Amino acid sequence: MPRLAEATHTEQPWRIHEFTSDFSVEDVWSFRTPGAGPDDFPTMLAAMQATGGLEKQPRLVRSLFAIRWKLGALLGWDKPSAGVGARVASLRDRLPGDVRDAPRGTDHESMPLKAVYELDMESARELANKTVHTVMHLGWIQGANGDYELRMAVLVKPNGRFGRLYMAAIAPFRYLIVYPALTRRWEQAWRDRHHAAAAYEEGKSR
Repeated sequence: MPRLAEATHTEQPWRIHEFTSDFSVEDVWSFRTPGAGPDDFPTMLAAMQATGGLEKQPRLVRSLFAIRWKLGALLGWDKPSAGVGARVASLRDRLPGDVRDAPRGTDHESMPLKAVYELDMESARELANKTVHTVMHLGWIQGANGDYELRMAVLVKPNGRFGRLYMAAIAPFRYLIVYPALTRRWEQAWRDRHHAAAAYEEGKSR
């Protein structure tokens, strides 16, 4: 399985460490990108974006998220008052000047995680609701075989005891369903990167 130890994220010199000391590392995951080099991070991001949002995920993953959104609507978990800029401040407010001045990244309506920053070797997106403030960090790192690969770390700040219980409750679904499906999709995106990136750029120009 591509799940990694927490230290594989914390021991890297990522910029994200500078402004997330109050977050904890929930998950670290790796994605195989055979033949990748040090300059291929933007290519990988473009290929991932070209695969589409939640509507193109496997049916089971879509069903899980549909249940989650319905619960959130029923219980008020996802109200704007519980989100970034309301219940919690955006990580954008913490960025040092050089990171703040770098490209932010592209937001998509189908993706609830919103861009914080995008650098040559790493990027970050965030989401907040009544349960948690979470950050998805993507990093580009050389693997043991010499090729570069994608690493994803999920950083969280649960909203009290309720948030901690929520994270514990969804853990089996993440590990058994969501992350394996994401692995298959993102690794396929790398294999199809040239076609996917071209399709993505064509879509942006329309």
